[in-house]
Amino acid sequence: MDSRTELELRHLRCLVTIVDTGGFTDAAIELGVSQAAVSRTLIALERILGVRLLHRTSRTVTPTTAGVQVLAGARHLLADADELVRLATTGHTRLRVGHAWSAMGRHTTEFQRRWHDRRPDVELHLIRHNTPTGGLAEGLCDLAVVRTAIDTRRYAHALVGQERRCVALASDDPWARRRSVRLEEIRERTLVVDRRTGTTTLDLWPEGSRPAVEYTQDIDDWLAAIATGRCVGVTPQATATQYRRDGITYRPLRDADPVPVHLIWRRHDPHPATHAAVALLSDLYREDA
Repeated sequence: MDSRTELELRHLRCLVTIVDTGGFTDAAIELGVSQAAVSRTLIALERILGVRLLHRTSRTVTPTTAGVQVLAGARHLLADADELVRLATTGHTRLRVGHAWSAMGRHTTEFQRRWHDRRPDVELHLIRHNTPTGGLAEGLCDLAVVRTAIDTRRYAHALVGQERRCVALASDDPWARRRSVRLEEIRERTLVVDRRTGTTTLDLWPEGSRPAVEYTQDIDDWLAAIATGRCVGVTPQATATQYRRDGITYRPLRDADPVPVHLIWRRHDPHPATHAAVALLSDLYREDA
């Protein structure tokens, strides 16, 4: 068997502790083992790696050139291992909710407050990730708020509410002085669309009566294009709540279908607090109806 396969975290932790405490005696105290055990563990590590890691004198312990490199890698590996243990032991005491753009829109703050009051045992984290699943597919969250099409083969889901659409305009646009805009009027303009996570598609307009399109892939780029005045955007009301910017004005889009808002989660591995989150967010949207 290749000796490198014998490497264990205890070997790396021993090396790091020797260097951090300044010697074998203090390392033994820190690790709760004998000084002889510390020496044997270091010797085993040097044998596995085939290099000498420490210069040892009666008073000092300093890393060799190879030791400096191994020490840096050991710190990273130990940190990753500690984080893995933390995640495994706290997974159900923390709920990570992902989103691509606008979280829960106007309900975001109230959701956080009520969750804290009702479920103090489960710490809530909101995570923004610019992908169609808001970070769920990437393993960054436990469930996600989405306003786009759902892969029902991979994810379970619940409809929690609906949001009206609005038009995002440059603040000096003539339409900004109006109370609302009609969907058919948009075809006269250039429409900026986020092709990765946006909710707007050309299917909102009849074929042959569709606006010119400019594509972006991020909310900041989307807003920047609109602020120039050359484009307008169509978006859920949540965007108007979460992204109030100088130079951008939002106006209701009168005759467009609302945007459905779903919570999605991994079908075969739901967080125990998933249904509590669905119930709370559904209540907030229902109260706003």
